[in-house]
Amino acid sequence: MILSLHKKDVIAALIIGEAIAWLLTIMLRVNAPELPIPADLVRTLSGLSTFYALAITLPILSLVGLALAVAASRIVSILYQAAKFILVGALNTFVDLGVLNAFILATGIASGGGYLLFKTVAFGIAILNSYVWNKYWTFESSTKKAGNEAMQFGMVSLGGFLLNVLSAHIVVNVIGPQWGLGEGIWGNIGALVAVVVSLFWNFFGYKAWVFNKKR
Repeated sequence: MILSLHKKDVIAALIIGEAIAWLLTIMLRVNAPELPIPADLVRTLSGLSTFYALAITLPILSLVGLALAVAASRIVSILYQAAKFILVGALNTFVDLGVLNAFILATGIASGGGYLLFKTVAFGIAILNSYVWNKYWTFESSTKKAGNEAMQFGMVSLGGFLLNVLSAHIVVNVIGPQWGLGEGIWGNIGALVAVVVSLFWNFFGYKAWVFNKKR
């Protein structure tokens, strides 16, 4: 099944999985000590054994997931491209959080103006990462009008961000907790719904407008 993947897709999936492993390790180093768990478990999560496990497991999982998408794309052709988009989206999330936590780990600053600066830089790097990966790998765009393309990418991304916030607001503040669930769990459900809505918006916006080869 993996043999059916193109060489560049194999390399890309492995790079994404490995990058997520490194970024997740940084996040664990910063956040594990503050979790309400035993000290031994904190040391395990922050230690080399966890990093080695992630560094081996996540690239393999990325590769297997992409290979499964290749098989599924024989039935629904768009699934392969969608799987690449989801992998890039996962990487973007960890780039944003990982860079932010790297700043916190390096400086010890986790609030105030310093935090705001770190979050702005981290988000900017994540957006740049998203543009490069989606342009050259997910949608394989070869257009030379980079300025227009980047502007359109930013507009679609901004629309996705606004839809994300609006969807979460509707689920959490308009609909409110359902089925006896607490506010905390319902808040996370709202966040997940928002992610799905913005994911669909971004994918079809990038595909149909930003990186449309027929345009």
